[in-house]
Amino acid sequence: MKPQREGTPEVDPRIKEALLKAAPEGRITCPEARELADSLGVSPRVIGDACNQLKIKIKGCALGCF
Repeated sequence: MKPQREGTPEVDPRIKEALLKAAPEGRITCPEARELADSLGVSPRVIGDACNQLKIKIKGCALGCF
């Protein structure tokens, strides 16, 4: 993985593992991402930021959460 830019936190390992499992092809739906956030006890924003860092696309987002 590329070095993080200064001020950009590393992705929490449990979030990274969950996202890579949920999005093996590099895509996850908005409802799946929100459900993952709930199950991990984090805000959707945390999942969205992690997706950006891991180059995972969020598709089918109607609410603008991500």
